[in-house]
Amino acid sequence: MLAHILDILPAFLVAAVILAALPGPATALFLHRSVRDGRKAGLAAVVGNEIGICGWTLAGGGGLSMLLAANHWLSLGLHVVGAAILVWLGISAWRSAKSSGDVEVALPPRGRTPAAAFRAALLSIAANPKAAAFGIVVLPQFLPTSGPVLPTLLVLAAIQLVIDTSWCIGVVLAADKARNLLSRTHIRRRIERVMGAALVALGLALAADA
Repeated sequence: MLAHILDILPAFLVAAVILAALPGPATALFLHRSVRDGRKAGLAAVVGNEIGICGWTLAGGGGLSMLLAANHWLSLGLHVVGAAILVWLGISAWRSAKSSGDVEVALPPRGRTPAAAFRAALLSIAANPKAAAFGIVVLPQFLPTSGPVLPTLLVLAAIQLVIDTSWCIGVVLAADKARNLLSRTHIRRRIERVMGAALVALGLALAADA
């Protein structure tokens, strides 16, 4: 097992870094939650995202890739559900920008807590085509064709989790540092609208692809 991992590790690291750095729904969600709701909400969204990433990785290596490849309607359903979730998150961000005011409150309103950010990220990643593609299409290419598969799968999943989490936390911390500037009412509203429009566009693109 060790020899196989060392052999495929360079290529796998490249693939994992590309997956983490490639902009997508998760990046838009991290930026939106961090700027609007603060660092705790952004980090909570990262936790939800990474749970989903890990789930896709283990599911893909465990045989879900063959199931989706064999069932066109199941694959189509994944795309449609993912598109609907992204559009819903985008519309929610747009409505939040429209209704946000200049008055600060001591406690975040409902829907803007770390728990809400965690749920939104978990829901989004559950139907994220980028994460699904990595777990279902890319990861199986790195698994051994003979011998025990599970130990290799767990090691690769752990490596991917570390890389993706590090990148996502970096995005949240960068957004949090710029929050004082970005949290000005007119700037925040524009950012939330841009992030909302980006999420809707990603959802519509996913629907069109399906």
